[in-house]
Amino acid sequence: MNQSDMLFFVLILIGISSLTLVTVQLLKRPKRDDRGDWYEGPWDDDDRPRR
Repeated sequence: MNQSDMLFFVLILIGISSLTLVTVQLLKRPKRDDRGDWYEGPWDDDDRPRR
C-alpha cells in the first residue's frame, strides 16, 4: 500500500464519517419538553430589576 492509496483510504473514511454524522443529526428527533430551544428563555438575568 503506497502513499496515494493510504490518502485515498483516509479521505474515504472522512467522507463516510461526515455523512454519518450529518445523517444522525438530521434524523435525530427533537426533544418534546415544551421548553423551547436552548437559547429561548427563561433567564434569571432578565427578571432582575435594573439599577
